[in-house]
Amino acid sequence: MTTQMHLAAQYLAAAGISFLEKKNDDSHTNLGFSIEKGTLYTRPLNSSKDILSLNYNLFALEWNSHNLTKTLQLDGTSHAEVLQWIRRMAKDSDINTPYNYALHYELPYTITDDYIYTLKNISRLRELVAFRKLSKSAIQEFLQNNLLNSEIRIWPHHFDTGAFASLEDESGLAIGLGLAIPDTMCNDYYFYISGYQGHDSLGTSDFKPLTTGKWYNEGFKGAVLPISGVNKATVIAFFEEAFTAYKN
Repeated sequence: MTTQMHLAAQYLAAAGISFLEKKNDDSHTNLGFSIEKGTLYTRPLNSSKDILSLNYNLFALEWNSHNLTKTLQLDGTSHAEVLQWIRRMAKDSDINTPYNYALHYELPYTITDDYIYTLKNISRLRELVAFRKLSKSAIQEFLQNNLLNSEIRIWPHHFDTGAFASLEDESGLAIGLGLAIPDTMCNDYYFYISGYQGHDSLGTSDFKPLTTGKWYNEGFKGAVLPISGVNKATVIAFFEEAFTAYKN
């Protein structure tokens, strides 16, 4: 289900690429997440503020226009059918720019027109949306507690929930933090936090071991906490402990 949701999120990224003004940091492609609705969603795609969203709870795409929501169930739907539906929704919303499924980054898997989405494991899908809810709420509270300002967005390439904030002082310190999907560093979803001075990531070799989580200093420089068995309080404490180490 992780692979299917990652692939389905690319329709939203492609809408940003197709319809929005290009940003140097690629933020026109990134996505918001609604804890209340359990959906990923694009930035507003036109002057009417229409958005395209991906609903975890329904395993469906939604085109949200004014007070009207049109839904496409993904289960049993092919990639080609999804593209046709999005193009029809855009046309109905008077978006004249063509919708092109053309990504400027590589994913770890490919998709063809005859690829068909299948709701294989609904309990896993519920777990995945719970991960997104936990990550956003924990990051949000951590940022508020430390008077840090950042959007919390899902980046479609790596499919991580992330935030980036600079300290409002003379240190020049900035931090990136979030939730990443399983990769070569960890075979589970995991929380991460790293420190930066300008564009350079800060080394962690001199830091004391963490109460929860682990410091890394090769390749990725920062702290990692696997998601299994943790709750919101644990995640926030992990962020706080690592953040204190960077500030000191």
